Order: sequence, then C-alpha cells, then structure tokens
Amino acid sequence: MNTNSRILVGKIVAPQGLRGEFRVQTFSQKPTDFKHFRVLSDKFSSEQFHFVRLLNPKSDVIIAKIDIVNDRNGAENLRGTELFIERSDLPALKSGEFYQCDLIGFSVIRDSKIIGKIAGFQNFGAGDIIELDNGDMVSFVGADVDTDGKTVKVK
Repeated sequence: MNTNSRILVGKIVAPQGLRGEFRVQTFSQKPTDFKHFRVLSDKFSSEQFHFVRLLNPKSDVIIAKIDIVNDRNGAENLRGTELFIERSDLPALKSGEFYQCDLIGFSVIRDSKIIGKIAGFQNFGAGDIIELDNGDMVSFVGADVDTDGKTVKVK
C-alpha cells in the first residue's frame, strides 16, 4: 500500500474474545473517531472494518471487527496490522493547528540548541512524547511549534 497520502491512525494490538473481534490502539484525538473513519489496510477492505465499542471510557483502545474474521485465531493473525485513513478524509485545520505527522523532520530546540529532528511520536498514557532521530525522547507537553520555521521548542 502506498502510504504517502495516508495517515496512520491505529494499530491492531490483540484479539478480544472468541468471535474475531480485536483491540485497536488508536492514535486519533478521540478513539470514537473510528466510528466515522474509512479505515484502510493491506489485509482487508475499508467496508469490512467495523467499530464495535470503546474498551472503557478512559481508554484510547477500541474494540473492532472485520467481516472476514470470525474467530480468535483469525484476529490473532491481524496483530500488528497498521490502520490508515486517507489524508483527504481529515478535517480542515484552523489557523495555528497542525497534525503531528506534519511535524516529522522538524528540528527540536531546547535552550537555544537543536537536540535532534522529530522521527515520530509516542504516547504511553501520560501525554505525547517526541521521538528524536537520535533515539532520545522528550515531552511534547507545552512545546512551542513554529510550522513556518519547521521547529519545535521544548522545555
């Protein structure tokens, strides 16, 4: 699949139950956005993906199902599958807003020194973390993003 115009929004992390449902770690602002996403994958068509429910009210994990999988073994075979949406399906941004994926490659500055370039983002439950190209990780909380200058200042 050509992912240049696609945005990673989740990843299948585990089977859920015996009927082919599975858990999806979501990367969207609201996990319930998956009710409306046209989810894309190399392993199934977007029409086959169905949001079932939120795992729990405070979780960013959802339960989902696809039409072609009806047992736990089939769901287990999907573990690690990345889920995408078309960039064109994203809502328009307001002034000053950005998508994290657009910050990949930006320079990260701390105390007036470049400490690396953004390679990706992680979230282990306590807030977004910037993963740098040198392997370091820094908090994104309170960061100042300059999209014109392609920099992110962190504390």
